[in-house]
Amino acid sequence: MKFAAIADVHGNRPALEAVLADIAGLGINEVVNLGDHVSGPLEAARTADLLIERDFPSVRGDQDRILIELRQEGTSTRGDFRQLERKHFDWLASMPPTLIYRDQVFLCHAAPRNDAAFWLDYVTENGDVRASPIEAIEPEAEGINAQLILCGHTHIPRVVRLRDGRLVVNPGSVGLPGYDGRTPVPYVVEVGAPHARYAILERAGEGWLVTMRHVPYDNAPMAELARSRGMRSWADAIATGWVQRENK
Repeated sequence: MKFAAIADVHGNRPALEAVLADIAGLGINEVVNLGDHVSGPLEAARTADLLIERDFPSVRGDQDRILIELRQEGTSTRGDFRQLERKHFDWLASMPPTLIYRDQVFLCHAAPRNDAAFWLDYVTENGDVRASPIEAIEPEAEGINAQLILCGHTHIPRVVRLRDGRLVVNPGSVGLPGYDGRTPVPYVVEVGAPHARYAILERAGEGWLVTMRHVPYDNAPMAELARSRGMRSWADAIATGWVQRENK
């Protein structure tokens, strides 16, 4: 059993196309998608069209949920919302918050019971982003009968082995290698390179072999698009993998 996991595309179609080409070049035919597909200032509709065409097993992210809620309320001035058509909202609404893939792998967006939680990482009172201690990670995985658990949301690639042997993997973000947040305190996530990220998971005996892939692509147009739409932190991150500190 061998497949790829993608997450947090955030409307960055060129990054998604580069990742899908890399996956195909490796001869991998199965892909799962961990949510936050289209939100942000980039190419929401074009990205949704490609993902709808591919029809990957997918879960709904917190930003997907917010877009659905805005649709239910009637309208929004958000740029991503205004790009989307009814078929795109119906597609987002059809996704479950969690999914069992091939009876062996648990998929969620952020954490199994919270689609907006930092799980494998946390924000300190000073606004630093650090790896979560195992004591904070394990309770969220209670009751999950799967040896491999996949999550996204933070955009930080991470592999954590629980003390009972289960593996939790965050493949990182396809489309957004950094951003600034405001809650619980202002913070910055940045992974230090502008590559599009995903993971390859392969069954290896009694365990799982994890390969993190960092794929280069022509990121300049998406960085400029984000900048032109007033999202400087996105532009910085897409261009360099870093976020200017004054945006914190």
